[in-house]
Amino acid sequence: GIVGATGMVGQRFISLLKDHPWFEVNCVAASARSAGKTYREAVGERWAFAWEIPEKVAGMTVVDAADIDEVSKHVDFVFCAVDMKKDEIRALEEAYAKHEIPVVSNNSACRGIEDVPMVVPEINADHLAVIEAQKKRLGTKNGFIAVKPNCSIQSYVPALTPLLDFEPEKVSVCTYQAISGAGKTFKTWPEMVDNVIPYIGGEDEKSENEPLKLWGHVEDGKIVNAALPVISAQCLRVACSDGHMAAVSVSFKKKPTIEQIKERWANYETEAQRLELPSAPKPFLQYFEDPSRPQTRLDRDFQNGFGVSIGRLREDKLFDYRFVCLSHNTVRGAAGGGILTAELLCRKGYIPHRV
Repeated sequence: GIVGATGMVGQRFISLLKDHPWFEVNCVAASARSAGKTYREAVGERWAFAWEIPEKVAGMTVVDAADIDEVSKHVDFVFCAVDMKKDEIRALEEAYAKHEIPVVSNNSACRGIEDVPMVVPEINADHLAVIEAQKKRLGTKNGFIAVKPNCSIQSYVPALTPLLDFEPEKVSVCTYQAISGAGKTFKTWPEMVDNVIPYIGGEDEKSENEPLKLWGHVEDGKIVNAALPVISAQCLRVACSDGHMAAVSVSFKKKPTIEQIKERWANYETEAQRLELPSAPKPFLQYFEDPSRPQTRLDRDFQNGFGVSIGRLREDKLFDYRFVCLSHNTVRGAAGGGILTAELLCRKGYIPHRV
């Protein structure tokens, strides 16, 4: 099921799941004002993509997302991408989990909870172990919540992860984020044409804090965040439809050579690849020697939008090195990352087949 199916991320979920080898969309849920309409009627002119709505989903009747009993009749688990206040999102997601429906969330409401895994399958698949503690807290047998991190960090955290044994101590990052990250297109947000806005509410803080949870470890039924590196972030909204870019500077306790960094990026093997998850990119990372790459329009769709592109690695006058990264924010950074996490959860046995 897709809860919040009519928004941009919900639409991206529907598009990516059209021919998925494991998952089939059986239920679309949204607000009460959309309930009872066909999905095509509920979305109307807000469909954000050049391709058509998948025909099977277009004719589905939208269910009220608050009617969990009805949703539960049709699904093994749900993706959640609702647009609500954070306390309302947490209450809704926990209600689904307590109805024994696993939730894979695109939302930020539960990311800070110590027993909720925030997962990038190529980085911290081992954090799924905390789910057993969460189920004890919720009083569930199968229901739980797993989340994906903020889209802003999923360009540069994958680039830093293969370098963690060199002990990065300080990171300065500036992200240049596409308008789809705000659920917008140029048609719906004409003010963004030929414009840059140097503020995205809450984004700097998420970009500084969430990587430390990804790099943390599970201990006594909770995730303990990493202490380092210290991250300073600035996040800007730029006039691109899709694709988040990050300019990164980093200092290490054990400074590697440029050759060592490139070798790590070229040979980074991940749990998602080893488990042969259907959406896992192979390779996860690519590095460009061309100093004009990566470019948003040219490279955001690397590995069908699931891969991360890196370029311009060079010495820095204040830090040790600097480089540029790029990821597709609504594929890798949102719906696609959620789908890949769900594949991991299924492969690891956390999501049973119940319908």
